[in-house]
Amino acid sequence: MAGFMDILGTIVQQGMSQSSGSRVSNAFGAGRSGGSLTDIIGGLGKMMGGAQSGGGSSMGAGGGLGSLGGVIGDVLGSLSGNRNAALGGLGALAGAVLGGGGRSARGAVGGGGLAMLASLAFSALKKIGQAPSEPPRALFEPETDDDVAALEHDAEVIVKAMINAAKADGQIDQAEIERIVGKLEEGGLSEEEKAFFMEEANKPLDIDAVVASAGGQADMAAQIYAASMLAIEVDTPAEERYMSELASRLNLHPEVVAHIQQALDAA
Repeated sequence: MAGFMDILGTIVQQGMSQSSGSRVSNAFGAGRSGGSLTDIIGGLGKMMGGAQSGGGSSMGAGGGLGSLGGVIGDVLGSLSGNRNAALGGLGALAGAVLGGGGRSARGAVGGGGLAMLASLAFSALKKIGQAPSEPPRALFEPETDDDVAALEHDAEVIVKAMINAAKADGQIDQAEIERIVGKLEEGGLSEEEKAFFMEEANKPLDIDAVVASAGGQADMAAQIYAASMLAIEVDTPAEERYMSELASRLNLHPEVVAHIQQALDAA
């Protein structure tokens, strides 16, 4: 069985579109004030301290981590200290997109990717008063086998949504599939994972399945939208139509969509 956290970690590290890696990197503040890897990891440590003590984060919006970094800091700082925030995965993600992270860290990077998307979704929904009563599970380190299985399920949903978004201009042609798979192989994609990716990539565009995979949950819907935004450039009419339809079909409030686009520098 394919490891979906590993696949997601590989996609985040290698990128499906030309700008997806730089979007995540920019979101963490690369090239901005306080955007070095040392500052990123140090900032995450400060976030975790705020989360454990139940106090507010010192890395709020506009802080050293940039727009999405500020979102993550605010969300982690608001979490109760009785559970472990997903600091390890976020640190692995920061290292991966800013110049580190080896093959063995793929699952950790995938967990960081989920935590990043969950932070963004939770923050966006909170702004309009639609945040779930419990923060998304991706914001916490798994403690049981059931927790791990649940995160694997979330990673599967996200990965399939990203692959589907890549078909927004029509069926992905073989050359594009080979380009993406070639990049993912550089990140350690196994034969089983490659087979899964090829099978999904060769399926026809199916926005119905993507929408259904949200399960009617607003936080998962927002995560799916953000992941889809990362997967493509959104620089063609077909891609713009796909993202617009996806937002509508997922019942996302326009302010949630705008928040996600701004955090990912895609607005």
